[in-house]
Amino acid sequence: MKRVNLGGSDVEVSEICLGTMTFGNQTAPEDAFAQMDRAMDAGMTFFDCAEMYPVNPVRAETVGRSEQIIGEWVAARRPGDRMQIATKITGPSQMVRDGAPFDGATVTACIEASLRRLQVERIDLYQLHWPVRGSYAFRQTWTYDPSKQDRAATIAHMQDVLAALKAAQAAGKIRAAGLSNESAWGLTRWIDVAEQIGAPRMAAIQNEYSLLYRPFDTDLAEAAVNEDVTLLSYSPLAAGLLTGKYQGGTLPQGSRAAVDKAHGGQGNLGGRRTERAHQAVDLWLKLCAEHGWDPVHLAINWQLTRPFKVVPIIGTTTDTQLAHLIEGLGRVPDDTTLAAIAQFHKATAMPY
Repeated sequence: MKRVNLGGSDVEVSEICLGTMTFGNQTAPEDAFAQMDRAMDAGMTFFDCAEMYPVNPVRAETVGRSEQIIGEWVAARRPGDRMQIATKITGPSQMVRDGAPFDGATVTACIEASLRRLQVERIDLYQLHWPVRGSYAFRQTWTYDPSKQDRAATIAHMQDVLAALKAAQAAGKIRAAGLSNESAWGLTRWIDVAEQIGAPRMAAIQNEYSLLYRPFDTDLAEAAVNEDVTLLSYSPLAAGLLTGKYQGGTLPQGSRAAVDKAHGGQGNLGGRRTERAHQAVDLWLKLCAEHGWDPVHLAINWQLTRPFKVVPIIGTTTDTQLAHLIEGLGRVPDDTTLAAIAQFHKATAMPY
């Protein structure tokens, strides 16, 4: 598998990343071990996690369990420098630390906790999961209001957190830093402040990006290209919608939507299961059939054709799903297929 560097850092990773947010909930430890083994065998050496995982739902009693499972695998397999690990500190919009925002001291403590759970000496990419000032991620676009943000307080927060990241990097506990669910303004400010105080310059930004959700294509893409930042795209299959498995009102047993419903949720995939989204998926499945592609394979391989650095994060609940996905890696969509995707986007933009 092709290797790429994260932004301008010296952290080299596989061009596809294995997401682990289901480890310890939908994915049992033995299946998680099988997935990590399969990924490594395929050259997919980059794993992404977070202190809050597993999700669907996030529960206080399971916070950190996904990192622990990775740590158990690390202790058993001893991959050493062959593996690259990314993880995140939870922001104030999640069910950790009673929703309190993080500061520099919290970052320092959470890095230590993640290192213990992961059973590694350093984290290759340490990310800030949510901006403390608020975010438009996860369907908050429709009500997003930045008018009450305090710029001076935001910059002071960035200085405090970046000082902690600088110390952690100097101590050899992290190699690079990144963001998640950030905006173009936030990305550039983090970089500006880092350069001012000699702290780690943000190498990556982990935001949602798929054929059904493409806000990154404009301002964020421009910022990422000019500042040399890699997009780590989460939900590249639109939480499973692009596979077609939810069409016709189907709710597959063990699927993310089914598990969410079983825990009292709505099963709407974080607001993604809308009538317009299902109409778009009908068109997507037709496009794939006409151009001779498996929907999963095209959705992932298309991302690697984008005019900015991107590493898709693939989150598969089962080892069987991962095996199917790996089978399709490496095939490049031709110009005719890409033109059809462009037309598809114009016809179905922002379906949720």
